[in-house]
Amino acid sequence: IPRKKTSREAVLETLASTVSRDPTAYPYQFQDDPYLSPRTSTEFKLFSLSQESGRSAAKYIVNNNPKLFTKDFAEPHIPCLMPETVSLRLEEVSEEALKERITLRKVTAAVDMYDQLLQATTVSMETTHSLLDLICLYSDRDPENNNAERIFNLLPERDTRCYSALIRGMVKHGAYAKAFSMYTDMLNNRLTDVHIFNALISAAPDVRDKFNERWDELLNQMNQQKVRPNLLTFNSVLKALRRCGFLAKTQALHTLNEMKALGIPSLASYDHILAVFYKSSSAQNNTDLLQEVIAELEGCIFTCQDPDDCLDSKDLELGYKIQSLVDVGRNWRLLGDSFQQSIYGRFFNLLCMMEHIDVVLKWYKQIIPSLYYPNPQGMRDLLQALDTDSRLDLLPSIWKDIKTLGHDNKPDLVEELLGLMAREKHSSEQVQESFAACALDVKSVFDLKPSIEWSAASLSHITTLLLRANKTRQAEMLQLFKSRNRVPEGLLNNFLSVCHSDGDSQKAVQLVQLSAAFCLPTTWRLAKRALAEFDLTEEQ
Repeated sequence: IPRKKTSREAVLETLASTVSRDPTAYPYQFQDDPYLSPRTSTEFKLFSLSQESGRSAAKYIVNNNPKLFTKDFAEPHIPCLMPETVSLRLEEVSEEALKERITLRKVTAAVDMYDQLLQATTVSMETTHSLLDLICLYSDRDPENNNAERIFNLLPERDTRCYSALIRGMVKHGAYAKAFSMYTDMLNNRLTDVHIFNALISAAPDVRDKFNERWDELLNQMNQQKVRPNLLTFNSVLKALRRCGFLAKTQALHTLNEMKALGIPSLASYDHILAVFYKSSSAQNNTDLLQEVIAELEGCIFTCQDPDDCLDSKDLELGYKIQSLVDVGRNWRLLGDSFQQSIYGRFFNLLCMMEHIDVVLKWYKQIIPSLYYPNPQGMRDLLQALDTDSRLDLLPSIWKDIKTLGHDNKPDLVEELLGLMAREKHSSEQVQESFAACALDVKSVFDLKPSIEWSAASLSHITTLLLRANKTRQAEMLQLFKSRNRVPEGLLNNFLSVCHSDGDSQKAVQLVQLSAAFCLPTTWRLAKRALAEFDLTEEQ
């Protein structure tokens, strides 16, 4: 426990640091309702959106019917669990009423109240700043003609904060040329602000033709006016360089060196550097820079400092280094959304191709389902890895995972699984029994889903597995052949042998009749064997 609490959450953060991430657990947001634990990336997206939709619907009901939710059971009080104050309480024309409308983000009402106030009195500069920030954030009108600019022009004195709100709002909503025009006016008034420069640098590629003009002019003016750049300034430069072609590579490294001197690079900085130098379409084998970046970041703990703080290579060692960086502290929080986390699919593919099966299974248990929901191709990669290292005895357990992940409705994947189990007979009776039980489970799943078409190969594999374990009677295979209009011709002789060992002449006759119904070339051989090996009645 920290002796000196640096924040209100210091004790909780310390306790949380003693517990490692559970690789078998689903994401935290789904742990309240086990029924809604996603099995695939599609379900993850669906359940996430459904959960957020339900939360929004609940907030809507609570906020529109606050009188029904007056009791506060939480101790201490938790504001987000109680109805928001969305109705206006102050109706008289006053600055307090204007502040109330700004706090509730009522843009139109705030502008109307400001206009009424100006007719009778003046509005403090602090409140005017808040109003300009509100309008520029939400953009009540066309960025080229809006209330923020009208209010700005009405001000008798304009300070840096006013210019900052207006210019950043113009950049945010795409009025780049007008933002630079406003910036020129600000320079004439000898006003400066680092946030204004950051916004203009990010907008420069959209209004300037020559690459060097995009940032050089702004950076020189910052230097002349002694405005100290911050992390967002450099990241804005790097982001602009991503669109500057061949010139970007020399300038990007120079910018990064400046950042290192100040000790301020963030994850977004390295992301922009990699985007400049490493493009999968043109340099698939050139990962030297990526290796250098990972080596430099090794052991670092990151916090989110830039909105862009949140890598395609077929280098397994590099994949391990990136994962080790994720495992440091709470860096895993910067992985991003489920789409960005799909990088684990490529990592798992590399593992299946290049590592021993024991290592593959270790990572399989570590990242599924907490970080990665394998698609059918991911499961095929795993099946191939099991085949390569002769660990087919694990296939029944993989089948259970295939069902859990919702891929049991993929005939191609199931057929590949059955084919691996049926390819050769194993000396271990226990393995053959587990394969037969797995085949029966596959059959039961397919029986429950009539829309899935049996392939002749799948039917043949299941029959083979059941014949090896003497489970044909339990599976009612003849009925399955008839219902699916599929007859595994190559196994009919084996099936007839099982009928002979069971002394079941009736099933032998049914088998010959089924073969004749499908006009199979082997029918006459089956009939000859049946007459020779079974005591048939006149009727049969």
